[in-house]
Amino acid sequence: MKTAQEYISEIKANIREVSTHELHTAMSKPDVVIIDVREHEEFLTGHIEGAINFPRGVLEMKIHEHPLVSHHCEWVLALTELAQKDIYLICRTGGRSALAAASLQNMGFTKPLSVAGGMMQWQQDEFPLVPHKV
Repeated sequence: MKTAQEYISEIKANIREVSTHELHTAMSKPDVVIIDVREHEEFLTGHIEGAINFPRGVLEMKIHEHPLVSHHCEWVLALTELAQKDIYLICRTGGRSALAAASLQNMGFTKPLSVAGGMMQWQQDEFPLVPHKV
């Protein structure tokens, strides 16, 4: 048996993690792909500008709907185009984004990047958030 933390530590050994500073720098590039894998309720409390919310539980089934590739009529074309991009995955603390990165790797994506420390680190670093809209 493994604890969730042990399992995530094993996963993190096989994925690429980036810092919040690396993500913040990457945001200046056009068409940066940021996927927030938190639950929708968490996303609504505040998120990174440009982030698309695909909760961890539905990521694999929804990723082909990302706005950058949703113009494709076929999933395979959408996934192929998206797979060529760095995909920044973020959650609350970095666990779910690590699991999401491993899952995308298993689907054939070569550039999934888990943001270490997640939104907690993002806020600690005082990077901007899109606030919740009532």
